[in-house]
Amino acid sequence: MRRWTPVVLAFLACACSNSPVRIESRALADQVSRSPEHFIIAAVDNAPSVFAAHAGSTPRGYDGIASYGPSTTARQMMRSLENDYGLREVSAWPIEPLALHCAVLEVPEGMDRGTLLEALAHDRRIKLAEPLQSFATRSDDYNDPYVGLQRGFQQMDVAAAHPLSRGEGVKVAIIDTGADTQHPDLRDNIVVAANFVDADDQQFQRDRHGTEMAGVIGAIANNHEGIVGVAPAARLLLYKACWQMRVDADAARCNSFTLARALVAAFDAHAQIVNLSLAGPADPLLGGLIREGLRRGVLFVGAAAIGTSQDNAGFLHQPGVIEVASAGNQPDAGGVLYAPGREILTLLPGGHYDFASGDSIATAQVSGVVALLLAKSPALSAADAYRLLRDTSAHSGTGGDTRVDACAAVVSLVRQGSCNTTSNIEHRVAGEREKRIALH
Repeated sequence: MRRWTPVVLAFLACACSNSPVRIESRALADQVSRSPEHFIIAAVDNAPSVFAAHAGSTPRGYDGIASYGPSTTARQMMRSLENDYGLREVSAWPIEPLALHCAVLEVPEGMDRGTLLEALAHDRRIKLAEPLQSFATRSDDYNDPYVGLQRGFQQMDVAAAHPLSRGEGVKVAIIDTGADTQHPDLRDNIVVAANFVDADDQQFQRDRHGTEMAGVIGAIANNHEGIVGVAPAARLLLYKACWQMRVDADAARCNSFTLARALVAAFDAHAQIVNLSLAGPADPLLGGLIREGLRRGVLFVGAAAIGTSQDNAGFLHQPGVIEVASAGNQPDAGGVLYAPGREILTLLPGGHYDFASGDSIATAQVSGVVALLLAKSPALSAADAYRLLRDTSAHSGTGGDTRVDACAAVVSLVRQGSCNTTSNIEHRVAGEREKRIALH
């Protein structure tokens, strides 16, 4: 008779369990999330070193560090900056991808933040100094839930792409608000859930915007529940870096620090795609992390900042990022892809369903399509993915608008299969608009 060790039995029990994913709280300071105007981000060089934890060690401002930690020189340099400028460190952590020791510092009462940053810019100890900036999700409010039924899914001809690819095993990091990890149309596809805003698991589950994005990307197929995600076989990594502004609305806010920590977590988890359904100003720290992610082969899909000047186009407007806007309601912008973004049926917390609109939902749909491509070609570069989606985009036939075509992109990549014609898709979508469903 075979005897199993306790370790093996524990492993088998975990492997066979259907228990929900645990939400890891990695928040460092609540006031950083809520009042960014009183804080700055500063970083100094941090040569790679091993952080040796020992009993009773309590490194200030750090959590979950295993092999890469702050060097003694970096710590001393940050302390001297605090003393010289009257700053107070509230949170800090080493950023291994950029070889930096980064800290959020509180600006002294009565000191002008702009003047302080100007002084730090000329301090030779500083590698980076910037305001703690705010970012926002890109959604439109929508109050009539009975207009259509998975319009984006049909308009992008996703069903015709699924025989060839469902995004099998592709890791998609959703950096957003929290999401309903218990939703019956989502829970089996979630592998990681981490909270960089606070330690409130209940609010994490109630957050709308992240639930909507996760549903569009990876809602489970053929489970007798609700809807089908664009990439229903993808693996979802949920990172809460934004907090919901109101209980009954999609609007959410993030900041440089929470977003940076979520990006590093996505790299550590070997995410292949990072969905950023949000917008905000140019940001040196986030820009550097995105460039490092691109160097590692991560594909970033983000909401386009259409309507802003070239000099202030936002932190996602850089080479290699796939920028997306909602089709049909924006002028053509060079380098931007378009996807359905009006009245898109998706998930809501509590096991519910509703319609969402905006550039956010369009962005999530394109992340799903990119997952379909990576499942067939894991080494596909960001540039090649963008060109493929651009060159296979379809015209709607109602005004000349273009939109990403999931089937055409996958068929073009694998060089087999066929797709529905645009006219057939439009006919089907028109028919669905006449339907009325009871959402629970």
